[in-house]
Amino acid sequence: MRRSRMFALPGVLALAAATALSATASATPAKSASPFKTSTSAVSAAESASGYIVLAKEGAAAQAVADRLTAAGATVSSVNTDIGMIAVSQAPSDFLATARGLEGVHAAATNGIVGRSPKASKPNADVLNEAKIAAKKGEVNPRSAAAKKGKKGASDPLDSYLWGMDMMNVPAAHKIEMGDKRVKVGVMDTGVDGTHPDLAANFDTKLSRNFTTDMVDVDGDCEYDGCVDPANVDDNGHGTHVAGTMAAAMNGMGVSGVAPEVGIVNVRAGQDSGYFFLDATANALTYSGDVGLDVVNMSFYVDPWAYNCAGGAPEDTPEQAAEQDMIIETMKRALNYAHDKGVTLVGALGNNFEDLSNPRPDSSSPDYPVDNEHDRTIDNANCWDLPVEGPHVLGVSAVGPTGKKADYSNYATDLTSGELEISAPGGWFRDGFGTDTFRTNENLILSTAPMHVLQEEGSVDEAGDITEQGEALGVMKECTSKPAKGAVACGYYQFLQGTSMASPHAAGVAALAVSAHGKVNGKAGFGLAPDTVKSLLMSTATKTACPAAVITYQQEGRPSVFNARCVGTADFNSIYGAGIANALGVVQ
Repeated sequence: MRRSRMFALPGVLALAAATALSATASATPAKSASPFKTSTSAVSAAESASGYIVLAKEGAAAQAVADRLTAAGATVSSVNTDIGMIAVSQAPSDFLATARGLEGVHAAATNGIVGRSPKASKPNADVLNEAKIAAKKGEVNPRSAAAKKGKKGASDPLDSYLWGMDMMNVPAAHKIEMGDKRVKVGVMDTGVDGTHPDLAANFDTKLSRNFTTDMVDVDGDCEYDGCVDPANVDDNGHGTHVAGTMAAAMNGMGVSGVAPEVGIVNVRAGQDSGYFFLDATANALTYSGDVGLDVVNMSFYVDPWAYNCAGGAPEDTPEQAAEQDMIIETMKRALNYAHDKGVTLVGALGNNFEDLSNPRPDSSSPDYPVDNEHDRTIDNANCWDLPVEGPHVLGVSAVGPTGKKADYSNYATDLTSGELEISAPGGWFRDGFGTDTFRTNENLILSTAPMHVLQEEGSVDEAGDITEQGEALGVMKECTSKPAKGAVACGYYQFLQGTSMASPHAAGVAALAVSAHGKVNGKAGFGLAPDTVKSLLMSTATKTACPAAVITYQQEGRPSVFNARCVGTADFNSIYGAGIANALGVVQ
């Protein structure tokens, strides 16, 4: 169950579910325990994350280390032999000191947060959610969304709203390639509604997994036995929106995705509330490599450590520093593992309207446990925004319908840092200043949404009808008389914005690249090397030059802190990277 926390979006609260149907080959559960979970009672296991992560030394046998931890009184909940990560759910009070002294142990720390979505108390929450705020105040400009419905030439009835697809030349690309059924895209989020009629045909139930357990302290009461949501449930909406942009089916209803014929795999790593703990994230990454996923989208990037710093920031405690060191090393191993197994990793660049090459001081971390934030000095040479600044992750910034950088989007002035690779449509409520598109829902990104999430927030009523609030937010409903197997008859769609929306656009183009140019490679099966996919995306991107040395947002009503410095050439610069993702260029 979701609490009132915002994800990186404008109109709705976010995020949600999936399932741990079985353990991966690389993450072995402890004896008498459920996959990836503790052997304690469901209630106590779900009350809080607590727990620890122990990382074995390179070359050390992770299971042997786990056995030593058990002998020392710890309850081991999972062992990931691929990267040497052992998750511990319960242990004596002196556990960390004991664990750090054991043979084969590289490091031990609390089970920290890799990243999370912006929450309501963050300074930029109003920026990301202003469409919803404006709708509640009756301040959304009255440009009729209904006027575009069913526009001739659209592949699916609502595709006429998908300006991002036109920007990336997706309709033209679809005449050549719509996706190969052998290609699988992973949604590393907080769930996918696999019953949505626009997703069910492509949703891979067999491969989908949930690597999390709901936590009462942040997620609210549990809805399912053991506090583990099924693999086709999304209690927040964010993952379902991401999935639709990547691969909603072209089936005559609703919207179609960038790659409408590839498979969708839910690899849930995030809590309902938006937290991404280290063990779940690392297990989801190694699982993605083990089962041969081709592309994984990661639209999470901020707290509780907005930046994980080697040795911690100067203001952090020694244990907080140890936690960050653990996160950095474990994520490096997990991202390298997935990449080496053939997974193209795509990540959102973040929504803090910040130059990642020259980050501002951080006052938002750590935000779990709650009320522990403190001011932190961030040294870009030793601090990383994970996962997007991790190895092999293709970082994506966001643009609005006019192609201008969305005011909220991060950027990167160090052109050699590998922080930013490409840009893509992410939506921008304030785009089109001086025209009738300014401050309209249609400036945002339309995609799939779970009905029960919209009902919870008041956009859809108990009967399934769109409410007055939903109308103001542009929520839409489409029904079919012949739903796919496992699907419900009616699907819902909502407008959102954020680099969370830009990243799946690029990930969808990556899936088309694999589909168009992939080859069968023995036991590895059909696929395309991630470095080749990255090269294709960057070399074919629509080159976009700096519009000015400093991009300002004063006319849109933003203060100077939103200004963005653009350096570089049309071939590569700090705002667009190599350019705007181009689906037609990739498939050609």
